[in-house]
Amino acid sequence: MVTRRDFLRQISIATAGLTMGSTPDIVLAAGRNVTNATSRSVAAKIKIAYIGIGNRGEQNIEEFEKTGRVEVIALCDVDLDGKQCEKVRKMYPKAKLFRDFRKMFDEIGNEFEAVMIATPDHNHFAPAMLALNQGKHVYVEKPLSCTFLENQLLIDAANKHPELATQMGNQGHSEANYFQFKAWKEAGLIKDVTKVNAHMNNIRRWHKWSADIHRFPREEELPAGMDWDTWLGPRHWHDYNHDYHQGQWRCWYDFGMGCLGDWAAHIIDTIHEFCELGLPYEVTLKKVEGWNQFFYPFSSTILFRFPARNGNPPVDITWYDGLGNYPEIPKDYGASIENHNVPVTNYTETTQVTLNPGKEIYQADGTIFKGGTHAATLEIIGDRGKELADVVAKIEVPQSPSNHYENFLNACLGIEKTRSPFQIVGPLCQAFSLGVIAQRLNAQLFFDERNKMITNNPFANALLVGPEPRRGWEQFYKM
Repeated sequence: MVTRRDFLRQISIATAGLTMGSTPDIVLAAGRNVTNATSRSVAAKIKIAYIGIGNRGEQNIEEFEKTGRVEVIALCDVDLDGKQCEKVRKMYPKAKLFRDFRKMFDEIGNEFEAVMIATPDHNHFAPAMLALNQGKHVYVEKPLSCTFLENQLLIDAANKHPELATQMGNQGHSEANYFQFKAWKEAGLIKDVTKVNAHMNNIRRWHKWSADIHRFPREEELPAGMDWDTWLGPRHWHDYNHDYHQGQWRCWYDFGMGCLGDWAAHIIDTIHEFCELGLPYEVTLKKVEGWNQFFYPFSSTILFRFPARNGNPPVDITWYDGLGNYPEIPKDYGASIENHNVPVTNYTETTQVTLNPGKEIYQADGTIFKGGTHAATLEIIGDRGKELADVVAKIEVPQSPSNHYENFLNACLGIEKTRSPFQIVGPLCQAFSLGVIAQRLNAQLFFDERNKMITNNPFANALLVGPEPRRGWEQFYKM
């Protein structure tokens, strides 16, 4: 078991390594390649390498391509021969191909200046750390990583390299929802928030395994050409099974962050940032259906309690996921917000739901806001909305100067700052990691933010660090 002392020692080692500039051999092999951003114009093309090119990776790549401002140097995917990689490979026939991102950095690390990472959640951390350590700008899909420690190390690495652009892929953070929430908060319309209900109740990438499972899936034949060892990354060995692959990884505690990691970054991101919530002092699994030790429950209700800060009252956020697991709807709620801009992957099941993904925000003065997900903006519920109509009309909400992909590229050039840098989204994802521990242990957790430890459950406290990385992957935790 990893003790609190072990956790602090790992943090100390990582911080010392960053401060002293020590690097493992794989980093020394390729060296740095930081471009002088101040000497380049907005029309400049960013030399980029893509890590994870199927499914969601493909969608990100298409969005970067629309900007006309990337030069694609390399494509990396453990399953390069898979059908899901065909489209992107045809888009860039001259790009260099790799199955192992470590080999890509080793062989051509001096040829690109930025990376996009769209691997399974458990494999976000290692390539992101390596990229930052080699002076590359980093765009990584949400969630940032899987464990509290991994998120902390990425925050520290981003702080160590302020010249590098970092961006997490919660795209709504560059759209209308972001700018409206920011403007309403600065104008004092959003103030004294006390409670938030957030919900996502669609079927989302669930395999058909029973909750009575007593072992991991049995070994199946590996797809031709697949680098399964690299797919596993730092996690302990699992024999290949198709129910780990093609999005199903999100269901398993060993590889994904469940519905919370998949959707909360699109639903509570603005609340967390602009209400300055930080880390919760309590996380409690209030309700669960289909709990087991291997994969995420079919539905769950999780309470996150955030302390008072900077003159603002405490805030309770209750997260609802799973079919039929809805919060109580306020009077005069009206129609449920539906966002047609949500990306749809080729492995997503669609479901008729009573309430679309979103949130309700309650204030001390009785004002209740409702909102959707991603870019969807807020509305004020009931008569209070009519009373505040003149106030709302006077608040100037700016248009976004750039979408999430343009914002990242502009930041690579020093023209803008990213809106979801690791320093902003890291604590948000650390809160998610605490929620996942509560789900996994079916527990109530008390968290000490100052000392970064869970005080009432030693086993849960050990999970802040996560599983010990497999041999050969330890280096990424010591950069």
